[in-house]
Amino acid sequence: MAQLTFTQQLGRFMTVPQVETTAADLRGALDACFADHPRLRGYVLDEQGHLRENVVIFIDGQRARDSRRLDDALRPDSRVYILQALSGG
Repeated sequence: MAQLTFTQQLGRFMTVPQVETTAADLRGALDACFADHPRLRGYVLDEQGHLRENVVIFIDGQRARDSRRLDDALRPDSRVYILQALSGG
């Protein structure tokens, strides 16, 4: 199963789960995760369902291609890391 890991930057707002999914693409994996953890959705996606500007997703070491469609394919053994980008100075 593909594994979604939310990095600890989001942990200051809520408990961050580690989720396993059989979804074929990133959108399906996120939707399955948000069904069980609905509070996470607002931190990861905006009101249109697009990836927030301050969130970055890596799939098997590569940055997700499209922040709107989120249609990157997942393999059964994919590792997905969702992190909130750090900003400031």
